[in-house]
Amino acid sequence: MNEKQKIQVGGQAVIEGVMMRSPEFVTVAVRKPNGKITLKKKKYISFTKRMKFFGWPLIRGGVILIESLVLGINALNFSADIAMSELETEKGKQKSKKKRSSNFKSNMSIVLTMLVAFGLGLLIFFYLPLLLTEITGVQSGILFNIIDGVIRLLFFLVYLGLISQWKEIRRIFEYHGAEHKSIFAYEQGQPLTLKGVKSFSTHHPRCGTSFLLVVMLVSIIVFMFLGRPEDWQDRLIRFLFIPVIGGISYEIIRLSGTKFGSKLGHILVAPGLWLQRITTKEPDDDQLDVALVALKSALNQNVDPEIEIVSS
Repeated sequence: MNEKQKIQVGGQAVIEGVMMRSPEFVTVAVRKPNGKITLKKKKYISFTKRMKFFGWPLIRGGVILIESLVLGINALNFSADIAMSELETEKGKQKSKKKRSSNFKSNMSIVLTMLVAFGLGLLIFFYLPLLLTEITGVQSGILFNIIDGVIRLLFFLVYLGLISQWKEIRRIFEYHGAEHKSIFAYEQGQPLTLKGVKSFSTHHPRCGTSFLLVVMLVSIIVFMFLGRPEDWQDRLIRFLFIPVIGGISYEIIRLSGTKFGSKLGHILVAPGLWLQRITTKEPDDDQLDVALVALKSALNQNVDPEIEIVSS
């Protein structure tokens, strides 16, 4: 790869669209109900680059995770607004008069959504498995944490299996596949065209799905060192270790990306690639077009002049 191709990019599927993130830009391309593509682009530098401390190994993973959550929810909010655009054709004046109030409510909605999602995630994937494991009466710290981890992993797999049955979620998984194909083509130096990306896989080693699975596996090992929780203080300590688990998991994902193609790389990414059989689907040409628009814009390349660009 030449220097330009070494720029690392990542993305996320949203409602009828794709978000892409490069070291300098975050872009969101969404297919409107009328078939046209709307693009939102803004300059964004990660805190891991702004402050040296946040870029340290094991710390940067937690920082990037929080940034990804904030940027991802903003992207989802934007895509939802675009998807509903045709239902608001006669509300222009009202919307203009209430713009300040609407923006405030939108920001509050994003904060509340993050808090609720984070709370439910802790409850379902950390606290509930802990309670179920305690019911077994197992006393061995190692065995306790293995059972706890297996229950957590099963919850995660069942959750993904259930939501994958929804038609709307399947559409998002198809855009997820389009995101991976376009990034793969870019990393391999192929033209960012439909022809250039179609042959690539929808399964990518640096996927966020892989990261979540690695978090599940790493948590089992980390919690083994904490033993069996006996009181609420022990449980609190386990929750406080979640950023540490995230940091370790991020470093593993980074390692798997640099070693991809080697024996170690295959071992590290295999579980995540398998899981992407659920979380990614083969996209159509229209979905690939959207992903390519988002990727080109994130790389600060020119896009079709007919694409509607909105200010951030």
